[in-house]
Amino acid sequence: MDRRRVRGRGSGALMASKVVTIEDVALLAKTSPSTVSNVLNGRLDRMRPETQERIQRAMAQLGYTPNQLARQLKTGQVPILGLVIPSVANPFWGAFAQCVEEAARGRGYQVLFGNAGRDPAQEERYAESLWGYGVRGVIFGSSPLSLDHVQGLVRRGLRAVTFDRDTRGADRGVGVEIDSISVDNALGARLATEHLLALGHRRIGFLSGPLRTASRLQRLEGYRGALRAAGLDPHPALVWEGLPSEGFGDVEGAEFGRRGARDLLGLAEPPTALFAINDMYALGAYAGARDRGLAVPDDVSVVGFDDIFLAEVAQPALTTVRQPLREMLRTTVTMLVDRLEGSRDGPADHTVVTPELIVRASTAAREAA
Repeated sequence: MDRRRVRGRGSGALMASKVVTIEDVALLAKTSPSTVSNVLNGRLDRMRPETQERIQRAMAQLGYTPNQLARQLKTGQVPILGLVIPSVANPFWGAFAQCVEEAARGRGYQVLFGNAGRDPAQEERYAESLWGYGVRGVIFGSSPLSLDHVQGLVRRGLRAVTFDRDTRGADRGVGVEIDSISVDNALGARLATEHLLALGHRRIGFLSGPLRTASRLQRLEGYRGALRAAGLDPHPALVWEGLPSEGFGDVEGAEFGRRGARDLLGLAEPPTALFAINDMYALGAYAGARDRGLAVPDDVSVVGFDDIFLAEVAQPALTTVRQPLREMLRTTVTMLVDRLEGSRDGPADHTVVTPELIVRASTAAREAA
């Protein structure tokens, strides 16, 4: 006999009610509890739409809501993914967080995120806090040179995926399994530099913040490799990386780009083209060129990296290297959730995605001297 609590209208009497279970929903929807569970966890790929609709109607009719506390007590984790990124002040990371949230929602997970400014200590604090709340899967977007700060948590059971960093290299042999995904950064930088070379540019500046991330070092190598392949010696004076004491420019990217462009274009032999580490630096370079009385692309060509939404609406529209962000982050979330739910095991995996050069109006042929 069910234990019932009943309250009559306007009185202290009790009226029948009972806790609605997943089995009740399955019975009303004329399906199995496991199928109802698939709906609750976002596993809808192979489900008929009419089955999904029937289950949702049954849940609404019965007033059923998933008991997330019970799920946490049973599994030790909550249906939440952690996301640690540099800063949403850069529109790239805002779009990044949105794509992660969309992909996670499709798997029945919510997302909690924090801006850590690429500070390992702050990333570790965020990860520890998420762990304390029952979150067992975290995506790190900072492209760190080292993963020492999260190894302890991973050994305790945290599942992690890093973005823009190959975890199979420097961390191999430490006993920590961390999956990773990245665009081919070196290839993207080569595409950008080769595009400028094909337009006749021979003095090409490299515009970056501090070169202390895996992705930035890979882009620098791609830039240098393209120059060497063209028979040119990369000139150190054409690489701008700000001051060692400054941050990475995730918040101040446009201002860093402006300063860097102004410095490079003020050289005795200035570059005729600039390849920027990301689109915010590239858009800042527009202002730096104006500060020097120069126009883009008539006097200096500019190429960015990422293809944020501002790239297409800028004047002139920005030539850039596109990362297929939505596709990459669907893969990222799949890798992480599959690890969490036990459908994927084995050694750490690294996925590399091919970038695409998007040619717009910020680059032009270099007139012969």
